[in-house]
Amino acid sequence: MLKKTYECFDVEIEDKIAHIVMKRGDAMNTMTRAFWNELPEIVRTIDMEALARVIVISSTGKHFSAGMDLANFSNGSVTGDSHDRHVMAEKFRNDIRQIQSSFNALEEARMPVLFACHGGVIGGAIDMISAGDIRWCTRETFFCIQETNIAMTADVGTYPRLQRYIPEGWVKQLSYTGERLPAARAREIGLVNDVYDTHEEMMEAVMGIAREIASKNPLAVTGCKVMINYGRDHSTADTLDYIGVWNASMLAPSHMQEAFEARMEKRDADYPDLAKLRDTPM
Repeated sequence: MLKKTYECFDVEIEDKIAHIVMKRGDAMNTMTRAFWNELPEIVRTIDMEALARVIVISSTGKHFSAGMDLANFSNGSVTGDSHDRHVMAEKFRNDIRQIQSSFNALEEARMPVLFACHGGVIGGAIDMISAGDIRWCTRETFFCIQETNIAMTADVGTYPRLQRYIPEGWVKQLSYTGERLPAARAREIGLVNDVYDTHEEMMEAVMGIAREIASKNPLAVTGCKVMINYGRDHSTADTLDYIGVWNASMLAPSHMQEAFEARMEKRDADYPDLAKLRDTPM
């Protein structure tokens, strides 16, 4: 089960919706060591224990997140002799892989992950939202690949994921310049599905969509996520073949019967939750 308290997040699960809220608004929700440890723990627990059918991630304070806490970069130096530099480089690569795995948990979760953004979505926050399924924002929101502005190349997921949602030309412009992408243009190029005047209006809309998703058959929704992600990375022929294999093994006639009966009887369908998974070998 989930812990009762976290340093960086509040978590509420109600009506089969898990709402994860970044709660360090006074610190612009920068991504500290605790953040990188807590986020995958929360998401993977929700997934493995089938605690919800959809995950919503939002934030508090002025900005959604200002990205990586710069203290993460102050633990060592790559100066010194050749051996020291190679040791530090190896350690840095390992640290990056662990950080990348934190956001991989969002993409790997069986249930959809929805992002409600406001204020600045900066640096590592771009990596974060790119690993989710759907994004919305408020009208004052801006998005910024900040790494270029601090002499870095984004390395936690921006490049393999962001260009799946927006044109490559925009990925390059944002990356090369470090400029801010305003909310209206983010909607225009497809980064977000919609823009809302206020945070309250956005959360009402996003939670409404989350409730609609949670009302659907969770195994069918999982199948949609798996197939969309698989089709993104494979040929049409391979994806069609995989869909056939998936439905041959995962299609549940009893769930379909419940869907038909609920529609005929003009009631909400009652579907079983996703199966709980083992996180250790038997």
